[in-house]
Amino acid sequence: MKQVEFLNVVMPFKDKLFRLAKRLLISTEEAEDATQEILLKLWTKNSAIEEYKNVEAFAMTMTKNFCLDRLKSKQAGNLKLVHSNYKDDNTSLQKQVEAKDSISWVEKIMEELPEQQKLVLQLRDVEEYDYDEIAKMLDMQPTAIRVALSRARKTVREKLVEKHSYGIG
Repeated sequence: MKQVEFLNVVMPFKDKLFRLAKRLLISTEEAEDATQEILLKLWTKNSAIEEYKNVEAFAMTMTKNFCLDRLKSKQAGNLKLVHSNYKDDNTSLQKQVEAKDSISWVEKIMEELPEQQKLVLQLRDVEEYDYDEIAKMLDMQPTAIRVALSRARKTVREKLVEKHSYGIG
């Protein structure tokens, strides 16, 4: 596969790779490094890429595995917790603050979820993959994905209601 063909195949889902890496690694810099690493690995496998039915699912699985390995490695102690800022010039300052607060609470709650629930929630609700694609990426049954997603959503919902009912705590 030539470079132009490779870019045409890989570039449409590069941002999804980054968002998954960011969700798992939290740090923007670490997520960028992970994304670059996955793109490099895909390039080294470019002759075999045409054999895969779904290159995007393969790349997402590679990203998930790379990030989980990274978190388990000794280097994980060096990961920085850096969050990107939410900006929109068309909204009032109050709404920006409220949106940023809500987003950061959801992110914090998602970080506390069990690994499987965190991944399923990210892939389904953020990246908008369907259940079959997630099943292939995570090597899970669709029923197990629905259960994990339901539990993750319930936990996020309960913790948000708790936060809004009782204040920050």
